[in-house]
Amino acid sequence: MLERGPELAAAAHAVDELVAGALAGGPARGGILVYRGDAGIGKTALLAEIHRTARDRCTVLTARGGETLTSVPFHITRQLLQPALDGFDADEVRHLFGDHFDLLAPALGIAPPSSDEPADPQGVLLGLARLLDRLADRLRDRPPVLLVDDVHWADAESLAWLDAFTRIRRDRRLPVLVVLAHRPFVREPQGPGPSATLAALADRAVLTLGLHALTSGATAALARDTLGGHADEPFCRELWTVTSGNPYETVELLAKARDRMLEPVAGSAGLLRDLGAGARGGGLVARLEELGSGPTRLAWATAVLGTDSTPELLAALTGLGAKQVAEDTERLRAARIVTSPPTTGRNGLALVPVPPLEFTHPLIATAVYGSVPPGVRTALHGRAAWALTEAGRGPAAVSRHLLEVHPDDDQDVVSRLRAAAVEHLAVGAPDAARRCLERALAEPPGPDSYARVLYELGCASLLTAPAATVRHLRSALDLPGLDDDLRIDATFRLVQALAHNNQLQEAARAAAVEYGRTPPGTGRRRLQAAHFIYEGFQASEADGPDRSRRLAELTAGFTGADNSERALITVRGFDAMMRGEPATEVVRLCDLALVDGTPARGLSWTDLAWGFEIPALTGIAYAFADRPDRPDRAEALFSEAVRAFEISGWSGAHLAFAHTLLGLVHRRRGNLPRAQHHLEEGLRLADRVGDGLPVHWDTACLLVDTLVARGRTAEARAVADRYAFGPPWPGAIVLPDGPSVLGRLLLAEGRVEEAVSTLEGAAEALTVRGRHHIVWAPWPLDLARALAPTDPDRGARIAREAYTHAERLGTHTALGEALRCLALFADPSESRRLLTRAVDHLAASPSRYEEARARLDLAHATGSATALAEAHALATTCGADLLTWDAVTARASTHPPE
Repeated sequence: MLERGPELAAAAHAVDELVAGALAGGPARGGILVYRGDAGIGKTALLAEIHRTARDRCTVLTARGGETLTSVPFHITRQLLQPALDGFDADEVRHLFGDHFDLLAPALGIAPPSSDEPADPQGVLLGLARLLDRLADRLRDRPPVLLVDDVHWADAESLAWLDAFTRIRRDRRLPVLVVLAHRPFVREPQGPGPSATLAALADRAVLTLGLHALTSGATAALARDTLGGHADEPFCRELWTVTSGNPYETVELLAKARDRMLEPVAGSAGLLRDLGAGARGGGLVARLEELGSGPTRLAWATAVLGTDSTPELLAALTGLGAKQVAEDTERLRAARIVTSPPTTGRNGLALVPVPPLEFTHPLIATAVYGSVPPGVRTALHGRAAWALTEAGRGPAAVSRHLLEVHPDDDQDVVSRLRAAAVEHLAVGAPDAARRCLERALAEPPGPDSYARVLYELGCASLLTAPAATVRHLRSALDLPGLDDDLRIDATFRLVQALAHNNQLQEAARAAAVEYGRTPPGTGRRRLQAAHFIYEGFQASEADGPDRSRRLAELTAGFTGADNSERALITVRGFDAMMRGEPATEVVRLCDLALVDGTPARGLSWTDLAWGFEIPALTGIAYAFADRPDRPDRAEALFSEAVRAFEISGWSGAHLAFAHTLLGLVHRRRGNLPRAQHHLEEGLRLADRVGDGLPVHWDTACLLVDTLVARGRTAEARAVADRYAFGPPWPGAIVLPDGPSVLGRLLLAEGRVEEAVSTLEGAAEALTVRGRHHIVWAPWPLDLARALAPTDPDRGARIAREAYTHAERLGTHTALGEALRCLALFADPSESRRLLTRAVDHLAASPSRYEEARARLDLAHATGSATALAEAHALATTCGADLLTWDAVTARASTHPPE
């Protein structure tokens, strides 16, 4: 190739590194290589040369984006992975997919969806990323090289897959080599979208190379190679001027000159400009029209069908017979408009199909598609949809053509677009489903189905675009056409979307309005549960005690007879825990909400009707119940959540929250390193989804608390700063109470005045709501300690009130912590007695870390070396840093003066 030495050398080096790393069995040495250049600059030819040089040592997988195929989800992914999987038998393919064949195979088009239920998009992307990892491991002797041409026309889902595969490797080294070729950005990407994803991929590239036009010397060499060594300098200079050194235009113009038997001398140079005009734009269209109506119609049909341009479908679109299609194809090939597919032949007894017709260059495809009169283009898309349907293709394959058809009040189009949306959702492509349903609304649907289409559109964008979901579902609820069950479900999803959009007050209000007009029964209780959940989840509310009273009265006679009762009992149990009601009552309610210790069928972690919040609330209440077996039950629930989410492919915020909940259990038990592990994993998973999610607040809060407990104050501050943990607080409560944990961090940093102000804010917000769980929200314990040096009377009063609430709660952890705080304000003899009682309570609790702190305080109070050694041993078991404990303890005044 002319003047592509550095670009080919970079590719050769990348391939060498990939192969060496794979054969050595050491760290991966692949990565991303990007070639960027204008249309016709030679990207395709460069990739072809890389393919040729790498195929002897590597498994080369190729794909190409298409201007009319950007709406086809996983189009690039399928081109890359399907051929690779074809090399394995069925059992090996199943092994590569692991437990996620049913989730991932539909996205790759190698198996139909196992159900019409929507697949989690994040789970599909991460599952496909893991599949490529396994494939690379399986092909270590011939490591994969992925060549993607025209990636600027890649579908969003495939770009997101490549992004997911490459983003998690901070050293930018991959087990495969990904080579991307694309045109320069017209403008810098603004906001999320395919262009931004492509830009992010390019930012991770080991090397990005821009392709430049040929020099005049290279152009002259190409001319002499094509037309003969006698091509003179004026002719070659004019050739370079006309084509601006663009390789595609240069090659095309030279081919035309050769066809016309143009002498490559100065006297012919003036003819090059007019001759070159036929290689692009209007000149190309004129040249096509000169071939006649048959080849023109065939070219139009090829532009519309794209990769589906088989002889049979081309005949259906053009109305031409098979013989005429073959003849017109040959005329287009001779004019260098389409490539020359091999003729049909036989491989043994099997008939080898003719591959789809392709244009010789994307520039030609763009020019031909743009030249089709708008009315004719729309009609061709309509005929393409019909032909593909007749050929047995599913609604999703047909939908890209229906999107281009003019609205015409055709209910069949509406039905097929709705069916396509179901298929798109089942493979994890909600954006494609949304496009289909938005187009269906434009048709428009009939009065009897309009509301249902709005409902389906709202469901399609439930968590990816909550604001749009709210708009669509509210419109659906304002129209006739939803039966009672669908109306309840639409309201429940509306409430979820409002909550996800941090509009908890509106969520609670929407549920209240709808359950007020719903007759008694399961549906009404489902809406009541949503109402009480999102009222209780608000960071502030007008009358929390009244809501708690109404909830208690509603559930007083419930026995857990059905799921609606169990759900409301769960909400009641969680509310009782937050209020600091007796733990025995909290445990009774949680036990009543389960069936044989596990969530009832229909109330599981992945149940779409009730949501994952119901089992989550049960487990959280158990975690703070402090009974010896209840943390175990909480851990069992949360471990099942991780398993259920992973099996279902829910690998985004759901799985992140499950790890957060496991972190909570281990924090409560005092296993601080394990708690930190789960919490950091929760943040890692949440970061892949986005920023500022509710799970970020909960996980960062727990991780800050855990790091402070370990004595790692600087790390805790780094987490707080990274996730903006602090005011302004979100509209929802944080797990555990955010201001209480922030106050604890400020005390550990020695910022006592700021800590007092923060803890007083927590006191004001929670006391008015009647929430007095001093382990969930330990503000009174830390505020009392902070006030001890400057205002001991007020500190002692707060400590006594905390002990009163601990007695009502009745858990060993709460009583031990409250006694330890009271000891701070007692005389030495009484302090030792209170600390002895605190140690006894905490030893009977699951809270090993709090027990270690109490033992340390008692050892300081008694001066016992034995007690001090025991405290240090227990602290080490918990994973706490003993070197910082005494310093932090002194700053927070957490033990009485000797």
